[in-house]
Amino acid sequence: MNIQASQLVQRVWNYATVLRDDGVGYGDYVEQITFLLFLKMADEQAGSANAPIVPTDKDWASLRHLEGDALEVQYRHLLTDLGKEPGMLGVIFKKAQNKIQNPARLRHLIALIDKENWSGMSFDVKGEIYEGLLQKNAEDVKGGAGQYFTPRPLIQAMVDVVAPRPGQTICDPACGTAGFLLVARDYLVQHYEATLDRDQKRALRYDTFYGFDIVDSVVRLAAMNLYLHGVGGLESPVKNQDSLASDPGTRYDLILANPPFGKKSSITVMNEEGQTSKDALSYERTDFVATTSNKQLDFLQHIYTILKVNGTG
Repeated sequence: MNIQASQLVQRVWNYATVLRDDGVGYGDYVEQITFLLFLKMADEQAGSANAPIVPTDKDWASLRHLEGDALEVQYRHLLTDLGKEPGMLGVIFKKAQNKIQNPARLRHLIALIDKENWSGMSFDVKGEIYEGLLQKNAEDVKGGAGQYFTPRPLIQAMVDVVAPRPGQTICDPACGTAGFLLVARDYLVQHYEATLDRDQKRALRYDTFYGFDIVDSVVRLAAMNLYLHGVGGLESPVKNQDSLASDPGTRYDLILANPPFGKKSSITVMNEEGQTSKDALSYERTDFVATTSNKQLDFLQHIYTILKVNGTG
């Protein structure tokens, strides 16, 4: 990470320790950073092609000069309303809630974000800053998102082995915070950017990467992570859905994933005597060879289904 990104990550993260005293966990803090940073960048990019269109009464300018209870009320209403919008806005703000109940703390965080020109930074710098926050959140063993954060060296090794090529469609059906998709994007940029024409560069941004995850709060982090790296626009390349529920019909050239192996799906049932038992949950799909409650086997079958002929997974 370069010095500019590292210093900014530390400055933004230091404020998380202040908010901890108000009961705001690291995961909640990263979510609030996501909401506010997205609004600030949308404000900076207003009018440009494929920039998110935020309603004027729910945008960054509507927060910039408010204080006290008026700020808290506007922020709360803004989060609720933007979660109902289509496209990228709906993905980022789905079920969003204000976890910073102290308006003075919220005002300070807005000021901290407002003084940076985020859109003026390169994708690499913005991406490094956000991934730095995700990494710190993953390291928080008491409620961080570590289970959604695959170690970067493992991701890099897998991407190097499959060696993505321009024109391929790349999917992660259990994408977490989008680590695999981003490393694949970096690989393509490093190896091919100099030779890509305009249409190929556009395809790299909008038509190459696809991610799915069952946890909506993680999907918003993945969508923001990709957006800061220059992937996606009005529509999010990441969707909140259970990949195992059905065959989506779409086929991909390359699957990169570290799905939740080692877990069996079950529900706890209590009978009339108050005794409990666990009933296995399984996915019954006609494209699956075997019906099982083992998620690792289900994901392997799902990956086999969504791969194109001669695809790689």
